[in-house]
Amino acid sequence: MKRILGIGSTLVDILSQIPNEDVLHQLNLPKGSMTYVKIEDAVKIGEQLARQYGSQRAAGDSAANTMSGLARLGAQSGFLTKMGKDEMGDFFTNEMTRTGVEMLALKSDTPTGRVIAMVTPDGERTFATCLGASIELSPDDIKPELFDGWDIFYIEGYLVANPNMLRKAISTAKDKGLKIAIDLASYNVVEESHDFLLELINDYVDIVFANEQEALALTGMQPEEALHYLAERCEIAVVKIGAKGALIQHGDQLVTIGPLKADVVDTTGAGDMWAAGFLAGLVKNEPLEKCGKMGAIVAANIIEVIGAKMDETRWEKIHAAIAKL
Repeated sequence: MKRILGIGSTLVDILSQIPNEDVLHQLNLPKGSMTYVKIEDAVKIGEQLARQYGSQRAAGDSAANTMSGLARLGAQSGFLTKMGKDEMGDFFTNEMTRTGVEMLALKSDTPTGRVIAMVTPDGERTFATCLGASIELSPDDIKPELFDGWDIFYIEGYLVANPNMLRKAISTAKDKGLKIAIDLASYNVVEESHDFLLELINDYVDIVFANEQEALALTGMQPEEALHYLAERCEIAVVKIGAKGALIQHGDQLVTIGPLKADVVDTTGAGDMWAAGFLAGLVKNEPLEKCGKMGAIVAANIIEVIGAKMDETRWEKIHAAIAKL
């Protein structure tokens, strides 16, 4: 079985359910977006929300969620990151290793990053993110030997905030023979780093995951046209279209994945888990349609719970559903 190494930020998610969008307006945070904030602001916002609405925490970050999901689905996954020498870093490491992820963690004196995740009643999530020590991951930290024994290198779009490191990591992994997969992460990230992301996709990427908004921001096209555009530039292109399902293209092969019914509570982690399900099928050499259905099953389950983590009962339900495919 092929092994997948993800790279991303060590971020502890601190999640609160908020009663309405007024809270977001007061904090000057666009609904559905990811906004970078200073550590002191992240602490202040987190404490304020916890007092008013309560909160819970979990090991977060987009790529980390995907690697954790892969491990729970029986795939071999690892996570390359940089974290602080603090309790938040220890919490993150323990949560990841508990799910079976191999941690490749570099350490820093800077505090571990955190994400304040706010969920509105419609299930939409908005993030205030402080990268902390993660932003210190530098080109000098990227050594060729880090990629020994891995087959696929999974990138989250949020890493465009650290472009020199990201370019070094992707080019080094490619030189070592790894396939490159990227999830575009957020429409506002795509808008801010449009040209850089297109450069990476054209020069390095083999598998690209995008949702409808991200695909539009990158290509200016609607889902089907965006899918064809991306498929001309990489081996496998995926455009997720929310409640309508997903589109997959590999060469001339086009696959449509229908939607699954779900009681939406919180969309946090939906894209991360879709990628986990899809890649878990891919490393087991499953057909594209089954890979897509696996992604849909995991994503449909994660949006029925608060946060980007699921309990054992939920994972048993997922495994049972996949076994029926």
